[in-house]
Amino acid sequence: MKVSRFFAVASVAALVGAWGFAGDIAGFSTHAAAAAGQHVDNFELTDQTLLGHNLYSMADAKAVVLITQGNGCPVSRNNGAAYNALKAAYKDKGVEFFMLNANSQDSREDLLKEAADFNYNFPILQDPNQLVGEQLHLQRTGEVIVIDPKTWTIVFRGPIDDRVTYERQKSAATKHYAADALDRFLAGRPIRQVHADAPGCIINLLQAHADPAKISYSQDIAPIIQEKCTTCHQPGGIGPMTLVNYNQVKGQALMIREVIRTRRMPPFHVDPRIGQFHNDRSLSPEQTQMLVHWIEAGAPRGIGADPLAAKAFQAAEWPLGTPDVVLDIPAYTIPASGIVDYQEPWAPMPANIGDRWLRATTVKVDQRQGVHHVLTGYIDHVPTGPQTHGGGLGGPSVGGYAVGAESDVMPADSGTFLPAGGAVGFQMHYSPFGKEVTDHTKLGLYFYEKGKEPTHVMHNSVIADTQMLVPPNVSNWEDVAYVTFPKDVRLYTAFPHAHYRGRSSLLEIQYPDGHRQTILSMPHYDFNWQGAYEFKEPIDIPAGSKLIAHFTYDNSVRNPANPDHNRAVPWGEQSFDEMFYMAYTYMWNDETSTHRVNYDTALNASRTIGILDKNVSGKVELAELTGSQAALRPLFGMFDRNGDGGLDDSELSAAVAAGRGAGAGRTRAAAPTGEGAVRPQG
Repeated sequence: MKVSRFFAVASVAALVGAWGFAGDIAGFSTHAAAAAGQHVDNFELTDQTLLGHNLYSMADAKAVVLITQGNGCPVSRNNGAAYNALKAAYKDKGVEFFMLNANSQDSREDLLKEAADFNYNFPILQDPNQLVGEQLHLQRTGEVIVIDPKTWTIVFRGPIDDRVTYERQKSAATKHYAADALDRFLAGRPIRQVHADAPGCIINLLQAHADPAKISYSQDIAPIIQEKCTTCHQPGGIGPMTLVNYNQVKGQALMIREVIRTRRMPPFHVDPRIGQFHNDRSLSPEQTQMLVHWIEAGAPRGIGADPLAAKAFQAAEWPLGTPDVVLDIPAYTIPASGIVDYQEPWAPMPANIGDRWLRATTVKVDQRQGVHHVLTGYIDHVPTGPQTHGGGLGGPSVGGYAVGAESDVMPADSGTFLPAGGAVGFQMHYSPFGKEVTDHTKLGLYFYEKGKEPTHVMHNSVIADTQMLVPPNVSNWEDVAYVTFPKDVRLYTAFPHAHYRGRSSLLEIQYPDGHRQTILSMPHYDFNWQGAYEFKEPIDIPAGSKLIAHFTYDNSVRNPANPDHNRAVPWGEQSFDEMFYMAYTYMWNDETSTHRVNYDTALNASRTIGILDKNVSGKVELAELTGSQAALRPLFGMFDRNGDGGLDDSELSAAVAAGRGAGAGRTRAAAPTGEGAVRPQG
């Protein structure tokens, strides 16, 4: 993978020569010499709406414009209308516009209010670690930075115009620096003035002048690598390279900086400002800055022993220890190429273990490159026929696997009940990778000791939209679905899942009084890394609340993983189709292992209205009956019995039943059902 140069600075003479002119460069200051022509490394930042943006994904744009902003800055506020006008003038010319906030003191909530109060019609990228601000040498708000996507270099930086300055303003601008630069750049002509000093409020880059010589590899860097990296990047781990001594870390230093800036690593992709999680693998702001500053200083070895080299790293065969039971999944030979249909083998439970409560599982994948995911489900009988097919997923989940998520450990004093006998069914998603191999994956089960059974019962289910259809050539298509809890519940984990076109995901609770709480946000969904996010404290949710999942999809040329941006993409099991799938685990408050309840039927029944009710009003309006559900439109007036313009849950159920009885096409808003659907199905 190509690693970009950092701070590639062109001299004034070279810049003038390259652009073929030596004339009007008034205002080209010493600061500009380090700015115009500077290469901009890729980065990933989240905007005020919790949507992630990757700079290099905009390679098809004619130009990318960043406008530095800070809450409370009079210059930014006064120029708001001019910024909006600039964007409007070039939006149809292939220019992408963003504001960039690198202020450490500006919270997302304050940013939302500032944008609303001053009508900023922009995604406002927040740079909480100030790494982008440092890279761009930001000094003040109110600066317009124009980037050429063909070379990823800065071609202009300065104010939008000369109307506003400190404590003064003219009635109209006489110089239009940004517009003039964009006009000439888009026309392929030399920009006459590549820099002018921009008035604005000072941006305080807190660590920009930190002394990297004070960062110690042995005391500061090695502990971060061990805590956040070596679990995967060690012999036998799932990482593609090892990071178990200084030489390996230094050799990968530039790559480490790149994956930090673009938020690909560590693989923990939820927004740290939304919720807290037990299994948080992300870097803190301090760790992020320390790593990047150390790398930019040349990754010096410094003094002291190498703490990594002193350890013998080796990934454990079973990370949770030796299992109580190991089930061998029937072997399968993955071809070198082509598409492999889902395989559904099964394995019998040992006859001698009796009734048991499951506390943890681990899926030990043999061929990591070829196994995309493993789903499981307990079957209350032993199937007939060969073990290589025909099992199905059955009832409760018995663990699962996706890249980055191999083990499931239930909260203390909770478990899933497995009666004696039966079998475990598997859904195996194999992906050819250029070489024929035979996979021998195993499932390890960990039980509570007999006589020490748990008090609480863990359940799992999903929010899914099997009716989805992502339009072609859209970069931010949104979908929503929900379920309604019939009884008080405690929520423990959430597992967002989509396919190649997944862009972002968000999970929120709507309480009975109508107010909402966002509990998980994934600004940039990464198909290559998936797993359950375990809330640090379980979330108490009262009966009547809705658990609402949001997904966005990028079915455009800007998505490098997109198989075909011209295709309308339906729900489907294969990865070239798409999924809206939010798995979650929960406990009913009034259930114990000795007092079982059956609220899951009502919970899962709420999926139907939750799929169709896109505005989450609690009823399905006529306009929301689209696609396969359009067959219900002729029945709408008949079943809207209270005449309020929408079908509530009971009215919708009656209409669906009538439509099915009348043969009105596919009128059931289907979704995966039962406790077995904890893991993604695609």
